[in-house]
Amino acid sequence: MKVSVGAAMMFLSMARSSMAFQAPRLSRRAAASLSSSVVSSRLFSTTTTDKSTYANPDRYSIDHPVNNIPPHIAALVGRGLHEKVDHPLGIINAKIKEYFASLDEEYEFFLGEDPIVTYKQCFDDLRIPPEHPGRSPSDTYYIDDKTLLRTHTSAHQSQHLNQGHERFLCAGDVYRRDEIDASHYPAFHQLEGVKLFEKHEDHALTGDEWLASGECEKIKNDLKNTLEGLMDHLFGPVEKKWSEDYFPFTDPSMECEILYDGEWLEVLGCGVIHTEVLDMAGRGDRRGWAFGLGLERLAMILFEIPDIRLFWSDDERFHKQFEEG
Repeated sequence: MKVSVGAAMMFLSMARSSMAFQAPRLSRRAAASLSSSVVSSRLFSTTTTDKSTYANPDRYSIDHPVNNIPPHIAALVGRGLHEKVDHPLGIINAKIKEYFASLDEEYEFFLGEDPIVTYKQCFDDLRIPPEHPGRSPSDTYYIDDKTLLRTHTSAHQSQHLNQGHERFLCAGDVYRRDEIDASHYPAFHQLEGVKLFEKHEDHALTGDEWLASGECEKIKNDLKNTLEGLMDHLFGPVEKKWSEDYFPFTDPSMECEILYDGEWLEVLGCGVIHTEVLDMAGRGDRRGWAFGLGLERLAMILFEIPDIRLFWSDDERFHKQFEEG
């Protein structure tokens, strides 16, 4: 049975009640789509840092003039909800991995990046200008004058491209200072996908010439086809709608919506990787695409979970409703 908003609020406030907790239900269409979650060996999980160090609040709340990370935020880091096989975020994460494992090309899967990144990783490498509001201390959790808690998994994109990786997914927890309500929380989870294409003579083009090239159109269409397949894999066959968008790190940029249960829903943003981003990553001779999505967003749709804060609960009345596969 679907969780009512009132019941969710009672649960979140930890009020004692004799009313049994009502579990969020999986829609029939989603249940059929999520019936299998076996991940092929053609996806390789890669840990870049010892994750046992992440769940240490002392790493994040330090004595520094710019540090603005309160203890309750520091305590959330390192919980790895997207890695728990019986957690709704872990189930969605596994289903996305399953889809990419079914494709003809191999993708690496990075799961263990350190949530502490540099200003350069999070902003400069992605063409996010100094005046962008996302850099403001009112939006971002800063550790010191060089590092912060990542605000998106895109912060690792240039790192992996520079290391020579060409097709990969990257999932992790991200942090933004936000007002807390049913759909917003300062800690959430994203998944990033990147694919580079083989060298082509059009890759020497830049600016409007590149955007008008057949190779740019080819990459854009491959991206759309790949993500439309992912949406069908997660939601069952659904109608999709694409619209132009803007992101500093992709050009052209797009947003995908799906028609699900009679309603158009935004599900992800994506685009052809900006040539300047590739240049800064040392891959200026190649072209490719990238996308990003929110795991909570997808899980709330598929499992009809009414409040984002439920994902962080330790109460077994919530978690016992979910299991791998």
